Amino acid sequence: MKIQQVETLRAAVPLHTPFKTALRTVTVAETIVVKITDQDGNTGWGEAPPTHVITGDSLQSVDYAIHHVFKPLIVGESILHRERLFEKVDGSMVGNTSAKAAVDMALHDLAAQSAGMPLVNFLGGHGQTVETDYTVSVNTPEEMAEDAGKYTANGFSILKIKVGKDEIATDIERIQAIRREIGPDVVIRLDANQGWSPKEAVKAINKMEELGLDIELIEQPVKAHDIAGLKYVTEHTDSLIMADESVFSPRDAMRVLAERAADLINIKLMKAGGIHHALKIAKLADVHGVECMVGSMIETEIGITAAAHFAASQPNITRYDFDAPLMLEGNLVEDGSLVYKGSMIDLGERSGLGIRRLADRYVSMEKV
Repeated sequence: MKIQQVETLRAAVPLHTPFKTALRTVTVAETIVVKITDQDGNTGWGEAPPTHVITGDSLQSVDYAIHHVFKPLIVGESILHRERLFEKVDGSMVGNTSAKAAVDMALHDLAAQSAGMPLVNFLGGHGQTVETDYTVSVNTPEEMAEDAGKYTANGFSILKIKVGKDEIATDIERIQAIRREIGPDVVIRLDANQGWSPKEAVKAINKMEELGLDIELIEQPVKAHDIAGLKYVTEHTDSLIMADESVFSPRDAMRVLAERAADLINIKLMKAGGIHHALKIAKLADVHGVECMVGSMIETEIGITAAAHFAASQPNITRYDFDAPLMLEGNLVEDGSLVYKGSMIDLGERSGLGIRRLADRYVSMEKV
């Protein structure tokens, strides 16, 4: 069960529709795929999409970290000593959370395969299926309402609406147009992606509450570093407030939880550096009686499979944002066990992540 080889591949899958937020616009899902092989021939998979505006990572930095820092630390080590492996990888570099997450996923994949069980069961086995929301990108109110109607017609009962890019009045127009289009029964979540000041956020959220727009939660309304501002919004609105970019590490989670700065936490493997630390964040939140969402960047089925297995394994993870593969024009994973049935995702019963083969047409052999 010793690690024999660590490889990286570059992959790129176009989106069928541009993904627009207050922070960026994405048209192609670029990612570094990690393939770790043990001496028995088992393969563990992971990925790291570069998300410059959130994690600070790039294709080049991810590839360098994996080959020149992490690889020498783990080759020849046994997967049975995974806590030691995680400690080595985590302590070897400051930051570089996406690169760490990719290696972490692959190591967890191998560990679960060695145990002969799906990763969700290896991690706790609380559930087997999850229901994802679908994200409505920032556009004109009319375009967003049309998109929302299309997604609900396709069976999605939870929508995540991107706001925070323009004036508050425009954001309110967007939500009103969407609510008119989809009716009262569809759940609406807002994601401001750090787009408001604390006072702007309170003004916007209170106005939406007065208008009866029935918003389930608002994600990261203020700048990531502004914990006092996040707490201000949480205390001055009735709607649930979720911390996203404010929480990368377990230490970040401890501060937000201790100060009661948010009602919910969004855990992403690319922020946490992988499942190892994501589990710590979930457990800390559980101790404080706080529920979590697990979300993602613009990732392929590799990262989403790992995130979904982690999310389904824990009882206080109750919300899921795994629509990224549905935004892509094709599947990077050609032979995997994750199956979308409308908004529902079934994790399958294969050991590990259940990924066995990638689609060559999306993989580049060029150097990063």
